[in-house]
Amino acid sequence: MDTREHPAVSAPAPLMPGAIPPWIRTRVVEGENFKELKQLVNARRLHTVCEEAKCPNIFDCWSRRTATFMILGDVCTRACRFCAVTSGRPVELDIGEPLRVAESVAQLGLRHAVITSVDRDDLADGGAGMFARTIKAIRRRSPATTIEVLTPDFQGDLAAVQTVVEARPDIFNHNTETVPRLYARIRPKAVYANSLALLQHVKRLAPEMVTKSGLMVGLGETEDELLDVFRNMRAHDIDVLTVGQYLRPSKKHADVARYYRPEEFVQLKQQAMELGFAHVEAGPMVRSSYHADEQVPVASRKSLLAG
Repeated sequence: MDTREHPAVSAPAPLMPGAIPPWIRTRVVEGENFKELKQLVNARRLHTVCEEAKCPNIFDCWSRRTATFMILGDVCTRACRFCAVTSGRPVELDIGEPLRVAESVAQLGLRHAVITSVDRDDLADGGAGMFARTIKAIRRRSPATTIEVLTPDFQGDLAAVQTVVEARPDIFNHNTETVPRLYARIRPKAVYANSLALLQHVKRLAPEMVTKSGLMVGLGETEDELLDVFRNMRAHDIDVLTVGQYLRPSKKHADVARYYRPEEFVQLKQQAMELGFAHVEAGPMVRSSYHADEQVPVASRKSLLAG
């Protein structure tokens, strides 16, 4: 087993020579679970956001038998300045993809599966139907597996949101990504209000369903702006929050404005919990699916009690 310690997979360029802080590290542990999942993903021609987005937690999550499958192809119709996924003109839909994902989840015996996708603004429903088919296929073959979806914003189409909700995922996640002031520069084709309205609509349709959103820090936001977003999330009934350090995927992407220290993430978590979130994950290497399997029972209990 390889247990070497390396800089994060997507470690950004330093702001000045030697400026990458020592806490930006991830452990490379290529155990049997990791190797098995890697082989199966390749054999079934599947995509994972773990690989496509260069997630630094891939070794941890795959070794824990959790994975984030990326459906609807690997080419996104948007070009967000933080994201490593390829942008351009997507290929035609692969109708067999939901079945292959479900069979992979069953074969691997995954405890928790996260289903995400590229943005597909070229599709009438934004890909919502494929999300629903994938959820249902997993349910048929792996009824004990908990399912989380991490969806695009569907361009504000609430009918598309309903399509996904009716397939009954355990967690409905959609990332807000950054503070409203930075949307024009970092997430130019998205609308902050649409992201919040999407998750509030999930709660209206299914009050017991866990809702979740995530933010990156280090893009130039202020603490007051972050706390305003936290408050807005709670006002829109969002249960779970993730907060992690933005790491620049390449020189084409947005610069890192600053690195937050580990103790600052502890403070952000405390401030968020005081606002009433059921669960908060905050840390330099936290991503939206980080330890997602642990969030289901905690958030579900608190969501039901709040209801």
